[in-house]
Amino acid sequence: MNNSVIQINNLTRTFGENKAVGSLSLEVNAGEIFGFLGHNGAGKTTTVRLLNGIYSPSSGSSQVLGIDPQKDGPALRAQTGVLTETPSLDERLSGYDLLAYYADLFTIPKDTVNDRIMSLLTEFGLEKRAKDKVGTYSKGMKQSLALARALLHKPKVLFLDEPTSSLDPVAARHVNDLIERLTRREGCTVFLCTHNLVEAQKLCDRVAVMQHGQLKALGTPADLTRQYIKRQNIELEVEENQIEKTNQILVSHPDLVLRTPVLEKNMLLVTVSGRDAIPEILTLLTVNNISVYRLNPQEVNLEEVYFALNGESK
Repeated sequence: MNNSVIQINNLTRTFGENKAVGSLSLEVNAGEIFGFLGHNGAGKTTTVRLLNGIYSPSSGSSQVLGIDPQKDGPALRAQTGVLTETPSLDERLSGYDLLAYYADLFTIPKDTVNDRIMSLLTEFGLEKRAKDKVGTYSKGMKQSLALARALLHKPKVLFLDEPTSSLDPVAARHVNDLIERLTRREGCTVFLCTHNLVEAQKLCDRVAVMQHGQLKALGTPADLTRQYIKRQNIELEVEENQIEKTNQILVSHPDLVLRTPVLEKNMLLVTVSGRDAIPEILTLLTVNNISVYRLNPQEVNLEEVYFALNGESK
């Protein structure tokens, strides 16, 4: 990932008095799964529409695959795929016919259309419903069909807005596996808008956190947790008859231990001032002859970062 396929420079879009996106600048690398996180109204959908030439910016500029979306939107959209949070599908058509219609719009060679459609329908478990009208599909099936439509022309950049929101856990895992395969094996770049911070943590190489149209944070999930979370939770297992003594030692060092340790299932749950405090805690207990059987730092997640950025404690 050494070249950017999306460049955004001071991109701004206003609707009357409302600034939906304000002075946004960032780059997305080729072959990257890039998470675009934020609450409803944070500017995620507006940004995707700007990057695909659906909206014009109030100021600033962007390029996707070297193309200015405002100058040549049709050429750009021939190389990008978009899955909106609430995709529009013609429910009068069968699943197969709907994909065939879009294959024609994307000028996919006619001698490859059938194989491409059936491959995608099979990928999403829809091959047995290929001739059924879309109106008879479940919500999850419609979401899968919409994703198949977005992938139909093998886009170089794929914009996904909550791609697993209507799917059961098995189908959601399949979609996430597909996203990873598209990037790791096929070189597709994925711009993933999501509220699902657990998914973002697992999938994304980097994330941007938006708030009221403004970029609040940008980096890898690990970098953001180190930057914004100034504490670390650890599980501590010691000799059972030393639990009380351990607790007394820990609470006597408020510079290291931020909260009173909690005993749960023979483990002390301890909140310390950060990862750098862990060696000090271990040394402190060792010199006091505490038998430490296990010390397990708990992973800090993007959800905690998100709450921290919004001025809330989880």
